[in-house]
Amino acid sequence: MVKTASTMLPLGTKAPDFTLPNVDGRLVSLADFEGAPALLVMFMCNHCPYVIHVADALARLAHEYQQRGVAVVGISSNDVSKHPADSPERMVAEAEERGYTFPYLYDETQEVARAYRAACTPDFFLFDKNQKLVYRGQMDSSRPQSGIPVTGQDLRTALDAVLAGKPAQADQKASLGCNIKWKSGNEPDYFG
Repeated sequence: MVKTASTMLPLGTKAPDFTLPNVDGRLVSLADFEGAPALLVMFMCNHCPYVIHVADALARLAHEYQQRGVAVVGISSNDVSKHPADSPERMVAEAEERGYTFPYLYDETQEVARAYRAACTPDFFLFDKNQKLVYRGQMDSSRPQSGIPVTGQDLRTALDAVLAGKPAQADQKASLGCNIKWKSGNEPDYFG
């Protein structure tokens, strides 16, 4: 497990476009979320210990904020030839087992992860009603074996601010997790 931090994409960045297959087989695009008061894009996967650590709380948080109008989408970009636990078939099972109420998309080419400058799983990107980035960073300070409860405090604070029409907190801490499993020769240049 390689600990990798978010790249902290610049605030104000417009949400990069995507059209990806969901676990239910339908294609989901960024345009499907136009008009939402906020959009939460999460890069995640099935096998990462950091995602597993927060997965149940993340499912609850997503459901809660979807009830308040927030659009939520999860994206898995890992190379499944080396990490078959992250295959689209396993994503279907994971979404059902965890009770994910949001689209869980597969980024086979890894182009979407590159466009978002995603680095780790989990990696969170919160956009406002104009799909401009207002928060990127950690869900909270809990990590596997940290003894700190998973509350989603940082992400909840940002979501609540956006829904209230206020700016997200200025102090944003990078998410930390496993590195995205890039296909050989596809590693992005934004780490150097």
